[in-house]
Amino acid sequence: MGYQKILVALDRSSQSDAIFENALLTAKQNNAALMLFYCLPVVEPGMTPYSNLYGEELINFSQSLHAKLEKDTDEARQWLSEYCQKATEQGVPTEWDYKVGEAGRLICEVAHTWEADLIIIGRRGLRGFTEMFLGSVSNYVIHHSRCSVLVVQGTKEL
Repeated sequence: MGYQKILVALDRSSQSDAIFENALLTAKQNNAALMLFYCLPVVEPGMTPYSNLYGEELINFSQSLHAKLEKDTDEARQWLSEYCQKATEQGVPTEWDYKVGEAGRLICEVAHTWEADLIIIGRRGLRGFTEMFLGSVSNYVIHHSRCSVLVVQGTKEL
């Protein structure tokens, strides 16, 4: 049984190139289409969105959050377009999408909606308290996806 539609979950880490190359090879071997997907986080690590948010500070926070989202969205479009072009040049039908929100849930949702039969995702190798506090997107996807999941093992990255 081969795969026809492969969702590739990318995250702007140093591991993204390896995940993309793995997905590209798998797509070529299966004559499959790719969907490159990126999830913009609602809140960046280290941000404290609820401290001292009164009046003008709330307006300033909202404006800075909006500006950051616009910048991150523009970067994501450019970055995903470049990966898409690489795959298309190698004869692999490819499209891309991005959403803002919780990565694990959105990856599963997009895979289901797009009718993917394989998700390729990275794993940073976090364990213990680090994984508990930062969460594990790959773990969530493995346990909630309706299709097969290929996890590309990476190195720890904080």
